[in-house]
Amino acid sequence: MKAGGEDFLALEEQGVRAVAGPKGRHAALIEDAFHVMVETPGGGVRFTGDPAARAGARRTAEVIAERARQGFDVGEVDVRAAIRQALAGPTTVSRPALPIGRRGTVSPKTEAQGRYLDQLARHDLVFGIGPAGTGKTFLAVAHGVSMLMSGRVDRLIVTRPAVEAGERLGFLPGDLKEKVDPYLAPIWEALSDLMGRDALDRRRERGEVEVAPIAFMRGRTLSHAYVIVDEAQNATRLQMKMVLTRLGEGASMAVTGDPTQIDLPSLRDSGLAHAVSLLEGVEGVAIARFDAADVVRHPLVERIVRAYEADPAAAGSRS
Repeated sequence: MKAGGEDFLALEEQGVRAVAGPKGRHAALIEDAFHVMVETPGGGVRFTGDPAARAGARRTAEVIAERARQGFDVGEVDVRAAIRQALAGPTTVSRPALPIGRRGTVSPKTEAQGRYLDQLARHDLVFGIGPAGTGKTFLAVAHGVSMLMSGRVDRLIVTRPAVEAGERLGFLPGDLKEKVDPYLAPIWEALSDLMGRDALDRRRERGEVEVAPIAFMRGRTLSHAYVIVDEAQNATRLQMKMVLTRLGEGASMAVTGDPTQIDLPSLRDSGLAHAVSLLEGVEGVAIARFDAADVVRHPLVERIVRAYEADPAAAGSRS
């Protein structure tokens, strides 16, 4: 640990507890990131180390404490996000919170997530592109739930390709719902988490919430709806054009996907990158890009993503 001066940040008890974390784990993360000593003697947090390091650790603690003050849970993911924010320096990007019935509010954990939520609020078509664990689908679903529950749209529709089933779908046991539901389970889980199971079931019965394979969108006009196209890297170019042109009056859409996880026989068949290349810069369209630094799952996920990004064989092993 580097020797140096000391800073003291006065905080309320909830802020001190959030900065310290269970068994001091949050404080340890801050110490490792900035090479300072973090102590919580009561009434606040003391930082010992070089001036620049103390300043970064203090900014991190302020973000954590503010999140706790607003009533949000603070976990290691939030601490790591606060550390990244402090290391990146000051920013003018707003980080709005979404009002959600069961969850209260959903707050972005990174600057990229904050920009994404802002784009979702201001554009009729938003592409969220990046690796697993960056929150691109969950935040799109949260935005859609917020719009539905506030009455700004009449329906929330989530669709994704059932690529793994392919022509073998008919050989699976059960009716059509039982055949496709395994591919839609992550979306149902997110909706249930955000809305609560009972409220979700009621809205589903009334036709206000629909989750379906992308093929079910053909021939429809989706008006006064919020539409989310998930796992869009597995939609073909024809499917992508089809679903993008389903938008009707009073509708908006989010398209999410990870171009590095294409399950189609040929990478060139994917409609996601093709659509982005055609539509970037078109009025009403926004592109939100995430990278490994935005991963908000287990910290190991970020390291896994970076390892794969650094491997030329992983990027060019399929054609």
